Amino acid sequence: MRIALAATCIADALFPQAPIATVKILERLGHEVHFPANQTCCGQMHVNTGYLDKAVPVIKNHVETFAPVLDDEWDAIVIPSGSCAGSIKHQQAMVCNRAGLTALGKTADAVAARTYELSELLVDVLGVTNVGAYFPHSVTYHPTCHSMRMLGVGDRPYQLLREVEGINLVELPGADQCCGFGGTFAVKNSDTSSAMLADKVANIESTNADVACAGDYSCLMHIGGGLNRKASATTTMHLAEILASTREEPATPPPALRHNETLQVATQ
Repeated sequence: MRIALAATCIADALFPQAPIATVKILERLGHEVHFPANQTCCGQMHVNTGYLDKAVPVIKNHVETFAPVLDDEWDAIVIPSGSCAGSIKHQQAMVCNRAGLTALGKTADAVAARTYELSELLVDVLGVTNVGAYFPHSVTYHPTCHSMRMLGVGDRPYQLLREVEGINLVELPGADQCCGFGGTFAVKNSDTSSAMLADKVANIESTNADVACAGDYSCLMHIGGGLNRKASATTTMHLAEILASTREEPATPPPALRHNETLQVATQ
């Protein structure tokens, strides 16, 4: 298949390891991956914060950038983020239609229908659960809110993780509970967000896992910060990074950054 990659703006700016790992997985499976150079943000941040008018030009750019999928230039679009995939599928057309751009809204709907979160693409479209991964570490999986509630990815990530050679997959208590990030929610409601994060971190640490895994680096950024401040031995990795790891090119969990080291880095 010819697959277009929507990298997401947060991954492009801060966590490129997720889209890079996505490319490695798909190419290992024999697929051709394309990176449309004009892509930027999908508009999720604007919409979730209530700036629907400001979201219009951002969404327009995304829709036009990935519209070639409708001419069969690509067979599908993959995005290593449940929250961005959810925004593309459930928000973009709504914003366009609200702005009176009904033609763009129809195109947005059509593009969304060919867009898949990574685990959806692998399991539902490509029909694979064993991607040839090897990761001999203990892992606990956090199903992010958008992937679980908006997209309904269900157990697809678990299907993929269970097939990873060498992995010790540990059940996360309270897995269905939000980590408290929610984009600007963490800023505007910091006390509530911090309390939710404390519960999530406590549950993760109770597993004694080497890695806390998720399909969204925005949530992993939030969870990773909480783990760092507690000087936890558990670190964070994206689902794609684990699935990209092989015996020939093994991925190792990044070292847990202690809180005092975080402060030192910030002041250098």
